[in-house]
Amino acid sequence: MRRRPHRPAGPPSATPGPRRRWFRIVVPLVLLAFVVSVLAVEGYTSRGFAGDQEGRGERAGRSGAGVPREVAEGGPVVDAGHDPPRTYRAPAGTVVLTFDDGPDPAWTPRIREVLDRHDVPGTFFVTGRQTARHPDLVRDLIRSGHEIGVHTFSHPDLATQSEDAVDRELAFTQLALAGAAGVHSSLVRMPYSSTTGSLDGPSWTVARHLGEKGYVLAFVDQDTRDWSRPGARAIADAAVPEVPGRGTIVLLHDSGGDRSQTVRALETLVPRLKADGYRFSTVAGLVGVERLMGGAGTAERWQGWVFVTAVTVSGTTVSVLGALLLVVGGLVLARCVAMLGLAHRHARRARRRPRAGPGPPVTGPVSVVVPAYNEVVCIGKTLRSLVASDHPVEIVVVDDGSDDGTADAAEALRLPGVTVVRTPNRGKAAALNTGVLRASHDVVVMLDADTVFEPSTVGHLVEPFADPSVGATAGNAKVGNRHGMLGRWQHIEYVMGFNLDRRMYDLLRCMPTVPGAVGAFRVSALRQAGMLSGDTLAEDTDLTMALHRAGWEVRYAEHAVAWTEAPGSLRQLWRQRYRWSYGTMQAAWKHRHALVERGHAGRFGRVGLPLLAVFQILTPLLAPLIDLLTLYGLVFGNAALTLLAWCGVLAVQGVCAAYAFRLDGEPLRPLWALPVQQVVYRQVMYLVLLQACLTALSGYRLPWQRLKRKGNVVVPPRGGGLPSGV
Repeated sequence: MRRRPHRPAGPPSATPGPRRRWFRIVVPLVLLAFVVSVLAVEGYTSRGFAGDQEGRGERAGRSGAGVPREVAEGGPVVDAGHDPPRTYRAPAGTVVLTFDDGPDPAWTPRIREVLDRHDVPGTFFVTGRQTARHPDLVRDLIRSGHEIGVHTFSHPDLATQSEDAVDRELAFTQLALAGAAGVHSSLVRMPYSSTTGSLDGPSWTVARHLGEKGYVLAFVDQDTRDWSRPGARAIADAAVPEVPGRGTIVLLHDSGGDRSQTVRALETLVPRLKADGYRFSTVAGLVGVERLMGGAGTAERWQGWVFVTAVTVSGTTVSVLGALLLVVGGLVLARCVAMLGLAHRHARRARRRPRAGPGPPVTGPVSVVVPAYNEVVCIGKTLRSLVASDHPVEIVVVDDGSDDGTADAAEALRLPGVTVVRTPNRGKAAALNTGVLRASHDVVVMLDADTVFEPSTVGHLVEPFADPSVGATAGNAKVGNRHGMLGRWQHIEYVMGFNLDRRMYDLLRCMPTVPGAVGAFRVSALRQAGMLSGDTLAEDTDLTMALHRAGWEVRYAEHAVAWTEAPGSLRQLWRQRYRWSYGTMQAAWKHRHALVERGHAGRFGRVGLPLLAVFQILTPLLAPLIDLLTLYGLVFGNAALTLLAWCGVLAVQGVCAAYAFRLDGEPLRPLWALPVQQVVYRQVMYLVLLQACLTALSGYRLPWQRLKRKGNVVVPPRGGGLPSGV
């Protein structure tokens, strides 16, 4: 798509009020901050952790140096806040069933159901992450009379953490408990330290620190190793005391993987122990207190509620974003496949087609209209290229009230067949209409005053008019100032757009835009469509849609090459694309009734408008999810897999770009800039489109913003033509 800036008629548009300006600037920042915050919260609270099983080998064989003798030889419950530390054992005939790593939405309710059915209490050492994500499960455990202990927030090896990090792990977990169930717990189990025998110097230092903070540490007598899934019977056998009648604390898990064997083991274990005369207790019962949980204060409850709510909102939002990502990814992939297939079909059909249409070839002269406003640096090069055309032309330059001597410069060239018409400033649409009314021929070519035609461009552009059903043709615009990174990025974009998108639209007979840089029109079609209108900022898109609704065909002439000047700075690019995006939305809304019309108009409305809405508005708006979730995956997920997926997306785009370049006869060298384009240039386009959408929602009519011209369009020596074999 190619449109050029032109000064609007009348006084300058009023600048947006403070409230509208605030709306367009602050809303994108708020949206970005919200999404980033959501991803950060979700990443931290849901990032997978290694279960207790992953730390078995890590603790095995460590020296117990530094661990007090009374702890190493004492009971599995340790109160390290005293000197010397106090330890507790399960009394004879008493069993304490403990469960680590939960709560889990699949397995915790099933384990709770078994315990409740047999009226057996359990002690659940929960992680803060799981608690924040599944607060209802913790509430259900407490309502059923079970004991809750702390198993840290993210399940790290506390012996490898700083004291501040240990405190944060505990504080976040207590915050999650306060928000989920309005409680706090002074019972803790250190990850990867299930037995007192696994303690070493560093882990004992952490245990002392926890004791000083008022925590009671719970270890175990028997580890069922249910995480290894040895079978339900083996798990049940491992939980039965080796010495009949001896008290024991048993370690099981209600999260971290498939716990179906643990559930089945409990079904046989609990009745078996009861039959052998065992009773069941909690850790608090061993210590000799009623409970190791307490109610959280009002401030803690509110803070916890905010925290848990943030986690819930983040989880829901990320789920929605993930679903949208699948939709966007599917659409992008489908579009790439469709464009490649349709572009290939279009190229083959163009090679086989002997003539442009059923009527006689267009060999007579045509009119060329050049609207100009303050284009003194460009007008000479443009007019000389038109005079050198292989096809007979008359050239009408419409000076739209320029104040830089554009009209004088055009007349001073004294080129044959060039007429300069001076008009007051009324806008580009009015200037083009004036040129059409002054034209002497039935076919009118339109181009911008900073665009350079090749000698064969006009001839190729008017070839399709041999078909009397054709009302307009779109040419192939190329970037004439492609030096520098910004120029290369736009060059890649133009080649892909004109050689994939437009070929697809041409085959589907729903071309959305005849670019202002290179297009031709049948005068009778223009009049039937109502001529050019100043209703939108995209007068070329508006006119093209009007032609479709009037029943005219719009074709793509890939060999009609024009070289145009692209913005040379990010600021100018932003202003141009901002106007393009906004103008396209205006035009689509203006012609929305084509959706319910019949004939060719209805075909355009039901094919062209949805394609435009999905692939030029909706998909680009959602496409930043790919980049945001890529960053999310690199930070919180599998970095290698995430990077591989991103490279896969880039590879698909690279294939599309390479094929587009091949169709256009362009060398592939500029494609080295494609990866950088995806990282930088694409983000700018996202923001431009977002701001344009917000402008439309705010009801503000965007004024026309003129770009500064340098007149640096260069036509390569090869002439820009397409190779005949493509």
